[in-house]
Amino acid sequence: MLVRTWNLFHGNSFPPRRRAFLEEMVELATADDPDVLCVQEVPAWALAGFTAGAVAARPTLGPLPIPAALGRRLTVLHHGVLRSAFAGQGNAVQVSRRLRVLSHGSLELNPRRFRDAEARALGLGLLARLAWAKERRVVQGVRLAAEDGRTFFVANLHCTSYRLDARLAEAELRRAAWFATSEAEPNDVVVLAGDFNLGAGAQALRELTGDEWGFSAPGPGIDHVLVRGAASSPARRWPDARRTHDGVVLSDHAPVEVEIA
Repeated sequence: MLVRTWNLFHGNSFPPRRRAFLEEMVELATADDPDVLCVQEVPAWALAGFTAGAVAARPTLGPLPIPAALGRRLTVLHHGVLRSAFAGQGNAVQVSRRLRVLSHGSLELNPRRFRDAEARALGLGLLARLAWAKERRVVQGVRLAAEDGRTFFVANLHCTSYRLDARLAEAELRRAAWFATSEAEPNDVVVLAGDFNLGAGAQALRELTGDEWGFSAPGPGIDHVLVRGAASSPARRWPDARRTHDGVVLSDHAPVEVEIA
């Protein structure tokens, strides 16, 4: 089973331009029909086009909520500058017809009570607390059944990016792993995929890939696909040429994928 993850950068190219390339990205990422495609930074208006979507940041105009369609029209003015300012964003999963969706759900990764408790435990200062509260993050879970009778629980996550303190993302990653392993059935193969905003050396990743949690090794960069309960290939990161469309590099992230035996 091929599981692929890609942060779509709100549909922007790298470097960003006035127009977006979201359709081209989705077509490219699904051209070879992967079994599961996990994507992050998807405009809220586009989430309905996937098997399952989860809104992280809702479309807004300043402090006011707006329809997703209006957020889309405003963003058309300049995708590269506006990004998710009006359109909002979320995570989404596209599942091949070879698999049957048994259930799906989501969990907020950084609700206020969780942030407050972790901030006290970690001794976070005011700037870190404000940065953590700036944008809502979610993990979505999809339970799947394969034709051979095996079942999978795939968790698609996007952790907070705060360069001054990786512990914010680490706390969210541990929460996502708890969610996935708690929601999965005992015989499920569990997959954690997405933009962790953490490199392989992060403490939380060392914990998850250790004996206690038993997940597979992380990949290069900050995007990962971790597997527990089945053998898997090393993570493969697409070269830039593979995500280039008409001379334009799509997204500031490269897709990362793993094959599960």
